[in-house]
Amino acid sequence: MWPWEHALFGYVVYSVVCHAHYRDAPGEYETAVVLIASVLPDVVDKTLAWQFDVFHSGYALAHSIFIAAPLAIVVGLSAREYGQAKLGLAFAIGYPLHLVGDVLPIYLSSGEWTIHHLLWPVVVIEGRDHGGLLEGFRHNFGPYLAEVLALEPTPSLLVQVGIALTAVGLWIVDGWPGYRLVVRWNRLLYERLS
Repeated sequence: MWPWEHALFGYVVYSVVCHAHYRDAPGEYETAVVLIASVLPDVVDKTLAWQFDVFHSGYALAHSIFIAAPLAIVVGLSAREYGQAKLGLAFAIGYPLHLVGDVLPIYLSSGEWTIHHLLWPVVVIEGRDHGGLLEGFRHNFGPYLAEVLALEPTPSLLVQVGIALTAVGLWIVDGWPGYRLVVRWNRLLYERLS
C-alpha cells in the first residue's frame, strides 16, 4: 500500500471503532494520530533504508511485529494513563494496521499469506540501492500508476478503490475531522512565516 492508502485504511477502521464503541465520530486530534501512525512505519524504514542506507530494505525496524505490537500497547496504555484514551487507541489502531496493509496486497495478488517481511531482525529482507528517497519513490510509483491507469479490475485495485470510497464517505459523514486542524496549522505556519 501507498502512504495515502495506509492512511485511508487506518481512518476507516478507526472511524468504525469510534462509531461502534463510543457512538461518536473520530475527533480532530485522534484523526491526526491515526493518520500519522498509519504511515509511520514507512516514514521510518523507507527513509532509513533508501536515504541513509541504515537497513537493506524498507521493511525493517518499524515494520517488525516484534516492535509494532509492544509499541502499540505501550503508547495505548500510556495515553490512557494520561487521560487520552482515544489518542492511544488511534495510535494502537493506525500503527499495526500499516502492517496488515502491507500483507493484504500480497495476499490479493498471490493468494498467499506471507509475513516474512514483518519479522525483522529474525528475517532481514535484502533490498536494492534505491538511490535516495525520491528515486525509490519514483521507481515504485511507476508500476503503481500504470496499474491504476490501466483500469483493469484486479482484486488489488478493487480493494484500493473500495477503501478510498469508504474512507471519503466516512470522513464526510464524520464531519471532516482533521480538516479544521490542518487549516489552523496552516494559518499558524503562515503567520510565523509572514
